[in-house]
Amino acid sequence: MTIDMHDLLNSIVKSLDRTEYVRPEDVPDIELYMDQVTTFMEQRLKPATRNPEDDKIMTKTMINNYVKNHLMPPPDKKKYSKEHMLLLIFIYYFKGFMSIGDIQTLMEPLTKQYFGEDRDFKLEDIYREVFSMEKEEIDSLKKDVIRKFRKAEGTFEEAPEKGQEFLKMFSFICLLCFDVYLKKMMIEKMIDSISELKNPEEMEKAEKEKRRSRKGEE
Repeated sequence: MTIDMHDLLNSIVKSLDRTEYVRPEDVPDIELYMDQVTTFMEQRLKPATRNPEDDKIMTKTMINNYVKNHLMPPPDKKKYSKEHMLLLIFIYYFKGFMSIGDIQTLMEPLTKQYFGEDRDFKLEDIYREVFSMEKEEIDSLKKDVIRKFRKAEGTFEEAPEKGQEFLKMFSFICLLCFDVYLKKMMIEKMIDSISELKNPEEMEKAEKEKRRSRKGEE
């Protein structure tokens, strides 16, 4: 088996160019029943999966478990709002590398403060702001991937020629994995730091304590 590393790199970079998020205006502004929710998720998110023919995006059981574990508020009379849909999209991306418990810790303050039509600053505003950074981040990621590829290309020069190709790819994968490992560790540390701040009152109390500590040090 031979592996053309440059073809592989080009394929990866092109796949990043094709990455698109679900824009808020693409999410139905009407309440949906469960079957409509799963259909929407399948149609919008499945093309980016590893095996579009077989991969399941989100099942009824998954969604019921998200509600049961307080990752999002329950539906109103079995109907899911646009805000439910936005939360489900967040959850879909998070669940690939975060535990249900960590997602719950992260999402609970979000839903308590911003879920609901009567809010001045809405969940849709947060979703739009976060995903608006996508293009810049993808451009930055492409440069980083290419840099790692060049670095991996220079490894194992002394290894037997027969196995060099695979070892260089292994080196490239290890560099990418190390990056993921470090970022996952940082995410977990940040989630641990907010695990005790379950609501706005606790956050405000913590900020007051920090301000008092700073004054005491002056």
